[in-house]
Amino acid sequence: MTHHVNPIFPRTNTDRDRWTVSLRPPRNEGLDPRRAYAWLREEEPDESGHIVPIATIFLTNRECPWKCVMCDLWRNTLTDTVAPGDIVEQIYHALAQLPPVQQVKLYNAGSFFDPRAIPPDDHAVIAERMRQYDRVIVECHPALLGKGTIDFREHLGETRLEVAIGLETVHPSALQQLNKRMTVDQFRRAADFLRVHSMALRVFLLICPPFIPVAEQEEWLRRSVDLAFDCGATAVSLIPTRGGNGAMEALRGAGQFIPPTLAEIEAAAGYGLGLRRGRVFIDLWDLGQFAGGEADFAVRLDRLATMNRIQ
Repeated sequence: MTHHVNPIFPRTNTDRDRWTVSLRPPRNEGLDPRRAYAWLREEEPDESGHIVPIATIFLTNRECPWKCVMCDLWRNTLTDTVAPGDIVEQIYHALAQLPPVQQVKLYNAGSFFDPRAIPPDDHAVIAERMRQYDRVIVECHPALLGKGTIDFREHLGETRLEVAIGLETVHPSALQQLNKRMTVDQFRRAADFLRVHSMALRVFLLICPPFIPVAEQEEWLRRSVDLAFDCGATAVSLIPTRGGNGAMEALRGAGQFIPPTLAEIEAAAGYGLGLRRGRVFIDLWDLGQFAGGEADFAVRLDRLATMNRIQ
């Protein structure tokens, strides 16, 4: 394993927090604590391969307590905890704007089981609303899984709970420098927790994260996908690492980050799908920024969307 010293990057978690926040552009203003900041209907294959309609709701809530170096999700977050009932209103309103679906993703730019993001008093009401769906998918940091997670699952009744965890990479030093405040062993324990309590696991991984030499990116991506499936993931979402949050631009300037090419993105999808161990999805949002003038971008985008759909 190759370790690199970053001359501009702080060594301690606290200093990394300050450094990351100091480079941020302004937060988006005008967010309404009683309205989700976005919602959409999408489709993806379920574990049996059937295409199912999904409502994805991007909840407006307090910023995540962790300051991950690559994150830009804080842009649409608040500085204070929402009042009890606000998240419930967000969910009800968003679902009323969408056609009928079978599954719901409640993504909150952090951890669903963070009590300063989603008031725990709202869990039972949210779960009651979710009982009409086959599955609800939430995201959470391993440190915040626990009794509240189990209680929420029990409130769901027959609805399956799936928890998405951002592992990002299994490269030990890169994961540590990303400021995730977690280790691969903590991820493994979280996966065990979900399995023991009959919850499904979805894993987010980065394509070409910072702090990994270019020549080693493909190998570490493959190791990361392998470990996610080894830990019982039924879905792996591959996210091309983006700039735009200030910190990533600083790392790029220091030679610590090079965004992936479209060829690298497609190769990552091809490896994961070729394993036939579970579903693999490529995050296609704003993929044009990785086109680099590629003439057949539209063709490649369509191919990646088809890979997501038919696996």
